[in-house]
Amino acid sequence: MEETQQRAAPLIVVGLGNPGTRYRDTRHNVGFGCVDLLAERWGIAVKDRRRTTVLGQGYRDGKAVVLAKPRTFMNLSGESVGYLLARFGGRAADLIIVYDEMALPLGRIRLRARGSDAGHNGIKDIIRTVRTIDFPRLRIGIGGPGMSGSVDHVLGRFSDEEQPAVKASIERAADAVECLLTDGINIAMNRYNTDPQAEPSA
Repeated sequence: MEETQQRAAPLIVVGLGNPGTRYRDTRHNVGFGCVDLLAERWGIAVKDRRRTTVLGQGYRDGKAVVLAKPRTFMNLSGESVGYLLARFGGRAADLIIVYDEMALPLGRIRLRARGSDAGHNGIKDIIRTVRTIDFPRLRIGIGGPGMSGSVDHVLGRFSDEEQPAVKASIERAADAVECLLTDGINIAMNRYNTDPQAEPSA
């Protein structure tokens, strides 16, 4: 019965970011970029606008999936996640949250099955809402702030020189979500938590 209930709920992929044109393409919004890419790959229109989120539903490899981008600001991401879990009858384990990470260098991603908020306000609010740290999360490295403050850094845009690495990391993040869906999180972690620069070319 437990296994049947788990399979009944869709995988809910939530990309974190801030809404509005002012924040488009900022470092804080790389989670939105990953959801947009998955929507393109999977042929899912993310256009169903609700109070706290915009979402799209579909199937990938015969499995129900939901793609979502919060309409709340980053530090209120839990409102969107709470709505999604209630609407689709899911549990925290049915989520995968995609978001930016200053502690990872640009070009790296890191998939985990659980963990603390590590100072990320969006994850902090989600943990407060779902009352557990046991949900998958996928961090996309945006690099440290250097001489600028962390707020200016995450709300800034990538330079032209950084764009190729950003594009590659978002594509790699989308690949990791697809691998999680088909092969499970352990295989996805083993495959995608490595440094792509250290991997042998095919």
